[in-house]
Amino acid sequence: MTTRTIGIPSPLYDYLLSVSLREPEILTQLRQETSLHPVGRMQIAPEQGQFMALLVQLLGAKKTLEVGVFTGYSSLVIALALPPEGKVVACDISEEFTAIARRYWQQAGVADKIDLHLAPALETLDKLLAVGEAETFDFAFIDADKSNYENYYERSLQLIRPGGLIAIDNVLWSGRVADPEIQDNRTQKIRAFNQKLFQDQRITLSLIPIGDGLTLARKK
Repeated sequence: MTTRTIGIPSPLYDYLLSVSLREPEILTQLRQETSLHPVGRMQIAPEQGQFMALLVQLLGAKKTLEVGVFTGYSSLVIALALPPEGKVVACDISEEFTAIARRYWQQAGVADKIDLHLAPALETLDKLLAVGEAETFDFAFIDADKSNYENYYERSLQLIRPGGLIAIDNVLWSGRVADPEIQDNRTQKIRAFNQKLFQDQRITLSLIPIGDGLTLARKK
């Protein structure tokens, strides 16, 4: 987990931000507050947020899904990119983290766009499928517990419409996935997940070296 794109020297990274990052003040404030949190490293990089907002706009998305909210930066950046009638269905289990998120969503005037479900994400995703929400979402972002990435992906693939896009965070895992000497459970899970998607003919695939690695999977 990292709050900036890995593998880029600091001077070049600073330059990248200086000529490309157009971050609204409300997002800057949220990012700065989150950086002071004991687990603030879970925050996505601002350049990744801006990239995902661009993808959402290119898709013409109106209905999006988020698995893993934390303090709400990614939810907020997507909600700001959506049209007035747009909706983010957000899944998390933490009252503490999402209390920060709710405060910023309210301040940004997008709270009515974000439907937060405080429950295990698999329960929420299964309920959405059970009530007929399959193939009704345009975009999904997965950034939660790595042990369930495959389960989140399979549900999201059912919920996304053909031509819709799933974005999955942390797939380069601070470079640990490329180190054969690292064999902890989470690293192995991400390696296996990356291999699964590489072989998955239901999608078109690209792994982008932005943030901590972002996989883009477009449903055929």
